[in-house]
Amino acid sequence: MRAPVKLYLGSSNPGKLNEYRVLAENAGQSSFISVELELLPEFPTFPEFDENAPTFAENATGKALHYSRLSESLVFADDSGLVVPVLGGAPGVHSARYAGANATNSQRIEKLLSEMRGKVGEERSAYFVCAIALARKGRALAVVTDRVGGEILESPIGAGGFGYDPVFYFPALKKTFAELSPEEKNRRSHRGKAFRKLIVALSSVL
Repeated sequence: MRAPVKLYLGSSNPGKLNEYRVLAENAGQSSFISVELELLPEFPTFPEFDENAPTFAENATGKALHYSRLSESLVFADDSGLVVPVLGGAPGVHSARYAGANATNSQRIEKLLSEMRGKVGEERSAYFVCAIALARKGRALAVVTDRVGGEILESPIGAGGFGYDPVFYFPALKKTFAELSPEEKNRRSHRGKAFRKLIVALSSVL
């Protein structure tokens, strides 16, 4: 196996970095490429990227391009969220800001459940999307996306995960994402599937 490839995450979020490190460790067991992940150095001092594009892929690509222009290294960035077709695709790219810029997870869930009141059967279908972009020196090298389908419950179940996980029911395992073990979630989640695609794409751009 070749020497590990170092990728820098265009984020200041250590929790997100840790999640990707777990995904990278698992992906490395079934790939010829090993990666090391770090937060982009001096990220808090960089000009912030305004995520105002209409799609996850455009936001992820914009972030990766923006921060890669400020670094000599390989930079990856993501955008992800929950899509509920009956709500016209909401929360969508606004998932993190759905109930306001400073809202808590519970406030976002409360707003979602309020919007879903009275919806039944297929109307409660939803899916999570994750887009990841890889760039170097202002040039996009790869953009990958994946998704996982489920349905929105009428009330939260489970103490794990984050965001909308407690109300996102995954029929294949008969659990919400908040009830899944980290291993189960990594195998099944939109982020896990998208990251494994990124590792495959990485082999063709190095």
